[in-house]
Amino acid sequence: MLGAGVYTPAAGREMRYPITMQAHDPETPGQSPEPRASPEVPSIQSALEAELERAMGGLSEQDLLAATGGSRPAARTAASAPPRRTSAGRQLRVGRVMEIRGNDVYVEFGPKSQGVCPLDHFTEPPKSGDEAEFVVERLDPFEGLLILAREGAASKAPWSDLKVGHIVEARCVGMNAGGLDMEVAHHHAFMPASQVDVRHIEDISIFLGQKVECEIVELRRNKERMLLSRRRVLERRRAEQRDEVLKSIEVGTERTATIVSLQPFGAFADLGGVDGLIPISELAHGMVAKAADAVQVGETIQVRVLRVDKDAKPPRITLSRKQTMANPVIEAIGTITVGSTVTGSVKRITPFGAFIEVAPGVEGLVHVSEISRERLPSPDRALKIGAEVTAKVLSTDAQRGRVSLSIKALIDAPVRSDSGSGERGGRGRGRGDDFGGRNAIEPREADPEMRKLLAKFGSSKRELKGGLGSR
Repeated sequence: MLGAGVYTPAAGREMRYPITMQAHDPETPGQSPEPRASPEVPSIQSALEAELERAMGGLSEQDLLAATGGSRPAARTAASAPPRRTSAGRQLRVGRVMEIRGNDVYVEFGPKSQGVCPLDHFTEPPKSGDEAEFVVERLDPFEGLLILAREGAASKAPWSDLKVGHIVEARCVGMNAGGLDMEVAHHHAFMPASQVDVRHIEDISIFLGQKVECEIVELRRNKERMLLSRRRVLERRRAEQRDEVLKSIEVGTERTATIVSLQPFGAFADLGGVDGLIPISELAHGMVAKAADAVQVGETIQVRVLRVDKDAKPPRITLSRKQTMANPVIEAIGTITVGSTVTGSVKRITPFGAFIEVAPGVEGLVHVSEISRERLPSPDRALKIGAEVTAKVLSTDAQRGRVSLSIKALIDAPVRSDSGSGERGGRGRGRGDDFGGRNAIEPREADPEMRKLLAKFGSSKRELKGGLGSR
């Protein structure tokens, strides 16, 4: 007779059952020992099996040994314990607590497998090295961590709590060509690219990892399909903001706006629920070739309201950015003094003159009559675009942004020499000998009109004063 097995059930009482076994006969190898029991053994054996089944409640032998503190084949560790499934189909894994950071508990399952679990899922704060079983919710692709929960502490919100039209907070966990993969209360959802924003967004990957408010637009519980729309939430908010803006907006007031799109004719700016147009001529001082040279999409700027048409559908608002900015042209012209010499490059040529940039954004006009001392049929005979020239400042008008220049003022007048003296020529002295007799003109006495005057008045030697015939 061998010792009886011992088991302590939930009631706490100890039960012992005698079992007799026949010793193994060494002379008859291959034969298994057969138990020999008294006539009372079969009834006791049946009662024992029934009692054990009721007490174990479907537990395996290994689980029974673990529960009673008995020995087991191998210690269960975070690296060796195989994962199992919950009743809802989610994976359960045993992990080792590594450290606690703030409200997060970092768990290690192996050399290359780590996860994070909220601290409030534990009844008591764990210690480093403790092993526990965790529910694997999903993999965070951005952090490379498994998102964990303790069984019973975190669960999916029931489908019955989700309805079409509800505003929910969703997190973007992935993307594809058609839109964004979202997660709502541990349920998978999808947001089409057209429903991400009220305007077209070239790169929707900027939403990866973000939490946004969305509206449930479609819900099929039998297929666990959920469609979301962030656009509807934004449109509802913009409609509320639009009414407030239109009530308070007035011509001449300044507001903060955000550039939302660029066009060949200007830029559209969001005033907070309603868009306004900034014409290209009102984007900045000076010449602006395209809107991108002055502003960028997403930039926040100050604007002044020029016109408002609330009756239009949608309302039309015209804005100006340059009127809120200091005019660099006026400031630069204030530093230019009349009579000074400036150097610049030719920017434009017109039939009436040429425009020379004498400072950043400041162009001065050289009239065609101030380009050369010779008569020019057009400015392009003497100047070319891009040429560097030096000119004299004739006048400035800061308010009108005008500067008048002269190139010929810096050019000396042509030199004419007298025959005999070689002095710089007066026009009336020695006119008949200016060119050495080569082009000498006939004396005035030979003119017919002069002869008539001499015949009438020339007989007297008196001096004429104050005109012909005066005494």
